[in-house]
Amino acid sequence: MNPIVHAELSWLGAQKLTDRRDRILVTLGGVLPDLDGLTLLGGEELYGKWHHVLTHGVLSALVISGALALMAKRKAPVFFLALAAFHLHLFCDLLGSGPGWPVHYLWPISAEEWSWSGQWDLASWQNSLIGLGATLAVLACALPFGRTAVELFSLKLDAKVVATLRKRFSRAP
Repeated sequence: MNPIVHAELSWLGAQKLTDRRDRILVTLGGVLPDLDGLTLLGGEELYGKWHHVLTHGVLSALVISGALALMAKRKAPVFFLALAAFHLHLFCDLLGSGPGWPVHYLWPISAEEWSWSGQWDLASWQNSLIGLGATLAVLACALPFGRTAVELFSLKLDAKVVATLRKRFSRAP
């Protein structure tokens, strides 16, 4: 699954949090497993060897979620939501990162690979459908919550997106 969809799904899971900073931190919890994707800077061989290994496991989940919680206003909820977002990322990767692309959940304790035989390609209709659904759900948040994932980057721009969506889709007279 691509990082934008990971971010959207993670942001959606943070909607009960009232503080923007805490929602951003939870969103990071669902995106930061892909830190090991930076191995691409060392070449395709390094990327192929270490992506889904270095930061796609339980140890990284605990360290990243703990670090994010330390920066949060509501530490316990952010820890658990970031941990859930992290694991949702791993689940999505197991589903749709492509056949033969396992997750090394227990690394560095074990080199055991986790995968399943039904993995679909990254550029599959399933990932496209999940991405579309996530984007529509993010936009739908404008109506009840008065925000979209655009808040991750700009409150001013998010306010314009929300105003536009509310003007178009609000049922108020």
